[in-house]
Amino acid sequence: MKRLLLCALALIHGGLIGSAIGQIIDPDQAKQIFGVLPKVAENPQNPVTPEKVALGKSLYFERRLSKSSSISCSSCHDLNMAGVDGLPTSLGYRWQLGPRNAPTVLNAALEFAQFWDGRAKDLEEQAKGPILNPKEMASTKELVLQRLKSIPEYTAAFHLAFPEEKEPITYDNVAKAIAAFERTLLTPSRFDQYIAGNPSALSEQEKQGLSTFVAVGCTACHNGVGVGGASRNSACFTSPIGSRTWVDMR
Repeated sequence: MKRLLLCALALIHGGLIGSAIGQIIDPDQAKQIFGVLPKVAENPQNPVTPEKVALGKSLYFERRLSKSSSISCSSCHDLNMAGVDGLPTSLGYRWQLGPRNAPTVLNAALEFAQFWDGRAKDLEEQAKGPILNPKEMASTKELVLQRLKSIPEYTAAFHLAFPEEKEPITYDNVAKAIAAFERTLLTPSRFDQYIAGNPSALSEQEKQGLSTFVAVGCTACHNGVGVGGASRNSACFTSPIGSRTWVDMR
């Protein structure tokens, strides 16, 4: 009797899933599930302005932020390589290897926290870390500010980006400017065109795949405009001999 009941429940569940999978998710439904990708991922505490973005872009590629004047944000987060460096772990000051590989900077502003372990709440906080990390850029706040203040172009750029501040060249503003630039590094796709109301942006096979993605419950974890990045969970790594190591990513 118990076995028969289990079989019946399986058939009912399979029928429901099959029915749901057969229903195409239209653009309006997709918009309700995932939301609309913004042009800029704003932070109310750090409004994005053209002047701040221009300064942040310069600082992102500025090697003089590092102690050796040889490493920039771009060294590990290369925009020509999908925002990463392609290495198992990144190279830092005096060829030191970091403990983790570099996550992409593309769409990072959509994440609810920064760094692989989520220790920074936003890009503004994250941008302060690598510059001072002895294994990464190995600089100090004092050295960074001393160098920037000695460059007339940066003095002018900081005043344009932070016009209400008498002394705008601060370490907090360095991070805010870099973060403002990074908040523009979003990657709209055909999926976003579909959500925006263009039903021909996806092929019929892709529409069916989207419907299956929703029907089987993938959106429980993979949701929002970034289709993820809203939670951290334990990950299990299996070694060649079959033992397992659990890492809590929450």
